[in-house]
Amino acid sequence: MKRKGFAAAGLVLATVAATAIGGSMGMAAGTMSTDGHRRDVPAATPTGPAVSCIPLVGIRESQVRDDWTIDFRTAGNKWYRNTLPYRCSSLGFERAFSYATSLSQLCNTDIITVIATGGGGGPRGSCGLGSFQPVELTKKLKK
Repeated sequence: MKRKGFAAAGLVLATVAATAIGGSMGMAAGTMSTDGHRRDVPAATPTGPAVSCIPLVGIRESQVRDDWTIDFRTAGNKWYRNTLPYRCSSLGFERAFSYATSLSQLCNTDIITVIATGGGGGPRGSCGLGSFQPVELTKKLKK
């Protein structure tokens, strides 16, 4: 994942985009169900209580899993799963979003904006974040 950001007058703006080969077109056909959930989202085991915010300086990577789920990797290789309270249409397809915050942390009160990665680009819609649940992600075994 690439994260681009800058601070202007106390406002942090960031754009997060997938770097997977082929971008959003690299998704296998048929992996997204009609309700926006992907079948290949790794299972996550909670490792502590959910938190409202995570520090921006600690965010190392984000993985958009589907229209409902974003995993954030922070310093120390700690993962937080953010399950959005409402479906964020096309997030799982585009796998790119931006956010703006005046704080030094990303919180469950913040709004993300889906960014179109193909064609004309640009914003696709905005969605609220959920709480940040610290998790251990289940690694899939290679067959």
